[in-house]
Amino acid sequence: MQNLRKLTVASLLIGGIIAGIAATSPKADAPHYKNLKVLPKNTTHEQMEQIMGGFKNALGVRCDFCHAPSKDSTVHHPDFASDDKPEKNIARQMMKMTGKINKKYFSDNKNDQGERIPTITCMTCHRGNPHPGEK
Repeated sequence: MQNLRKLTVASLLIGGIIAGIAATSPKADAPHYKNLKVLPKNTTHEQMEQIMGGFKNALGVRCDFCHAPSKDSTVHHPDFASDDKPEKNIARQMMKMTGKINKKYFSDNKNDQGERIPTITCMTCHRGNPHPGEK
């Protein structure tokens, strides 16, 4: 009986330690994006998908328009961290520009929670084209 009690206590103690480690360890699926220069470092996967989807719709392009191909031929998606394509830095400049315009001229445009709603977006000028003014 004494041995059963010791075994039970030891099992509970080990289980508690394992649960504690699991609870404090960073999640493996939490995104850690490399080379973010304009977007916040804590951008979530959902936010990134929404932002990139906005670019796709506003410019009528795919990922490879701004992102360079991977140098590893076994990888079948672009190298998202690479700055090899000039279009990526142009996109960063455009994000900064629209942010400044919205802050300066539309800072009072807020939702019910008091968060600023961007008025000028990529779609304002691009309208589904990679270069504004194209048809």
